[in-house]
Amino acid sequence: MTGYRQVLAVPRMAPLLGIAFLARAAITADVMALTMYVVLGLDMSYAAAGGVAAAVSTGMALGGPLLGRVIDTRGPRVVLLTTAAVQAVFWLSVPVLPYGALLGAAFAAGLLMVPVPLVTRQAIAAMTTAGQRQAAFALESVQGELSYMLSPPIVIFCAAKASPGLVAWGVGAAMLAGAVGIALLDPPLRTGDEADAAAVGRPPRREWLTPSMIATLVTAFGATMLLSATDLAIVATLEDAGQVSWAAVVVAVYGVSSVAGGLVYGALPRPLPAWLLLGLLGLATVPAGLAHDWRWLCAAGAGAGLLAAPTLSTVADAVSRLAPAGVRGEATGLQSSALSAGFALGAPAAGTAIDLTAPGGGFAAAGLAGLAAALAGVLLSRRTTPRSRPPLSAPALAGPPDLEPSGSGIRPGA
Repeated sequence: MTGYRQVLAVPRMAPLLGIAFLARAAITADVMALTMYVVLGLDMSYAAAGGVAAAVSTGMALGGPLLGRVIDTRGPRVVLLTTAAVQAVFWLSVPVLPYGALLGAAFAAGLLMVPVPLVTRQAIAAMTTAGQRQAAFALESVQGELSYMLSPPIVIFCAAKASPGLVAWGVGAAMLAGAVGIALLDPPLRTGDEADAAAVGRPPRREWLTPSMIATLVTAFGATMLLSATDLAIVATLEDAGQVSWAAVVVAVYGVSSVAGGLVYGALPRPLPAWLLLGLLGLATVPAGLAHDWRWLCAAGAGAGLLAAPTLSTVADAVSRLAPAGVRGEATGLQSSALSAGFALGAPAAGTAIDLTAPGGGFAAAGLAGLAAALAGVLLSRRTTPRSRPPLSAPALAGPPDLEPSGSGIRPGA
């Protein structure tokens, strides 16, 4: 655990992770808060609630790279404060909006979602050394798992016991507090050397959107598609067994296992390739389709969950290393878009497999989606051609001919 102590001892790291957790919990809860408002507040169907959730998710997927690009050029404070104001207006108005207006407003709110994860990941890359980043990104990934485990159940409980409108205001207040808090903390997003290099200008996209970067984004998409499909498969399997009330327990076991796996992985001396972790996660997910009650699902989830957080943390680490400092915001935004797209498509894919086969087919679909993304990732990561490599600096060119220049041919997680 020495690595974690070193990471938390970095100036501003502990408050950064603490404030980011508050905002991230609110971001994780936003879809559930809107779902509960549409179902309980507007007395409409879950299909209608799904439309609002899709609007938010689509907006987030499209907005990530745009916000990241603005962060690269204007800095994080302007973006954080602007998006915080937008979220405050949206969540204050949710309880008075009719359904049609809520759909459009939800898309706009997703498009201008507070980019706390983007800023946090860039700050981690800038504030830590190469030897500390594996542990730091593991903590960031564990943070995401904890927000997923805690915030939706809290939203459901509060909306049922109090008012879905008040829950919407609470989610907006948490987003506002988190975004403003990080803006005031003002963590660095580039090291001193990176700031000097970035002053030269933004490198063309073809220089950094290499096969290795695309492989990392494909891995991110596959990981969240697998996780989203797994959630639906758990509910479908338990509903078929008449044990749907145990779904929360199974999901909690999966989440705790993921947290434990993330902490163990962060303490390892060297990272593993992201595609390898995703492939193993896919292989561990498929057998869960053989489980027919909550006890066996808990056992299957405990095994597969150990690989979830390590996969996501390795993706974040790889993006931070593959992206030049001048475009790291845009690259991190693309990562967020890939994650959002995977979450949006995972449940429909699993639902189709379940309808065509059986509840266990959802786990097969989830695992095969992960394996397909892992295969695509490894094939892309090996396509490091001379044209796809970043331009070499003069010191690198002057190095010994038998050494590979630094920065070339880096594979995700290598």
